[in-house]
Parts: sequence; C-alpha cells; structure tokens
Amino acid sequence: MASNRNDPLRKFVYRGDPLAEPPPPELAAILDQHRGAPDALITALEEIQRHYGYLGQNHLQYLSRELGFPLARVYGVVTFYNLFRLDPPGKHQIRVCRGTACHVNHSAAILAHLENALGIGVDETTPDGEFTLQTVACVGACSLAPVVVVDEQSFGRMTPEAAWQSLVALDEKELAV
Repeated sequence: MASNRNDPLRKFVYRGDPLAEPPPPELAAILDQHRGAPDALITALEEIQRHYGYLGQNHLQYLSRELGFPLARVYGVVTFYNLFRLDPPGKHQIRVCRGTACHVNHSAAILAHLENALGIGVDETTPDGEFTLQTVACVGACSLAPVVVVDEQSFGRMTPEAAWQSLVALDEKELAV
C-alpha cells in the first residue's frame, strides 16, 4: 500500500496539541495572578500584551484554558477593543495624532505621506518589521499640533516631510551605534 506522506491531497496532518505543555513561565506568572477572578479578562490581556508586545494565538489559547474563559469570549474582547494587537509590532511605533488640534493643522497629510513613504496603512507593519504605523485620538500636546510620536519621543509642529525626516534620522542614529 502506498504511503500517504507525499499525497498532495492530504492537507491536514495531526502534529500534536500545541497546548499539551504548560504555558511558558513568564506567561504562567501573569495568568496565576488572575486565577479565580471572573472579571480579570481585560486586565490579563493587557498584562500579556505589555509583556510580549502583542497577543499571540497561543497566548490567547493558554489564557482561555488556564483562566476558564471561553476562547470565543477572549477573541471577542480582543477584537472589540482597538488597544489590543494580534500581530507583533514593528521595532519602531509611529503614532500620528488625529485629535482636533492636529486634524485642523493637517495631520491627515502627515499620515498620508507616511503611509505612502512606508508602503503600509494604519495599524500595519512594514515587511521588514521596522515600523508600525498607528493613529491616536490625542496625545495631549495640542499646543504643538500636529504631533507625531515615534516610540516614546514626541515631535511637534510637524510637516509631512519633517515627519519622514525624523524617521530617517532615527534609522541613521541606529546605524551609527
């Protein structure tokens, strides 16, 4: 009888249960803090994302299993709130303020310029994993509008070209190190 291993019609092969093992120690430590707390879902998700930078599929599956939340509820919460990320962020996070003061001062032009220059849209990451582009409702620096935040550094009174130059300068600074 012929072997099924090379059969192109065989799409799915059981490779074992990825959750058969206990969660990694750092994830287990986060989950242990919330055991038995029926209202801990959002807090646990925030802590996992703070630690890993995003919420991976296995993170959510372990959370569901270990804390007893239905997986559909976990995904429902994660996809409802836009503060949660299901994909790893880029090395550098670029946030363009879209608050009223920034909007009036043409932050849309800055956003469009960065989207074009980076070749990505909002909430996307460049293929090389360097940059993630996001928008925020307000950064609280209205007197400096329009504002762009790169990682944790704020740049005020930006123009589309100046926003791009701040990214280029960041890249050159890293190459010099």
